Amino acid sequence: MTYNLKCQTSYIYGLTVMNTKLRKQTPAALRRRRRQLLRQLPPLDRLLRGSLIERYKPCGKPGCKCVRGPGHGPKYYLSVSHYGQRPQMDYIPQDYYRQTTEYVANYHRLRQMLDEICAINRELLSRREEL
Repeated sequence: MTYNLKCQTSYIYGLTVMNTKLRKQTPAALRRRRRQLLRQLPPLDRLLRGSLIERYKPCGKPGCKCVRGPGHGPKYYLSVSHYGQRPQMDYIPQDYYRQTTEYVANYHRLRQMLDEICAINRELLSRREEL
């Protein structure tokens, strides 16, 4: 639970810093930044929500080296959480690891960009400027 609180606090701090920077910019500069963000959006067909988890698992054979070490791996899993449900874990084969990493990174980047676009729109609205 502490982890979630820490992430949420960091996220709120980031938005506060962003809002402070936005207040110092002219409306024209805000619109330019918004256009720039829109051009940089990742392709919407290359998104994957979740987090990648790396695991090492023992095989269970008594004579195997994994009994004394961390286990076999790394094995990668995509963890996707939905409110009120346990996280779903899907195994990611090695052949798909790089592409999955890219898609997950695209999703997180898209969320950050959308947050900034919304903050810009809110700042323009609070100044009674045309959106």
